[in-house]
Amino acid sequence: MYIHIGEDINIRARDIISILDKESAKNSPLVEEFLKSHKGKVINLTKNPFKSVIVTYDNIYLSPISSGTLKKRSNQMSIHEF
Repeated sequence: MYIHIGEDINIRARDIISILDKESAKNSPLVEEFLKSHKGKVINLTKNPFKSVIVTYDNIYLSPISSGTLKKRSNQMSIHEF
């Protein structure tokens, strides 16, 4: 199934490695270092400050959608798969 993460971008749920909230991403030196080292793969989907970071096998997305909302969407997808 696919999850809408903002700006008309849908990604496959099975490709998602991690979804981080804004506070975790901004307060963790490890996440900050990770984002800097993968700067070429970061795709910003928002004009405003991002609300979540979605890490996939191919890219890292800065999303305007909160991590809680993305979690709810992924749970709804799981229910509808069966």
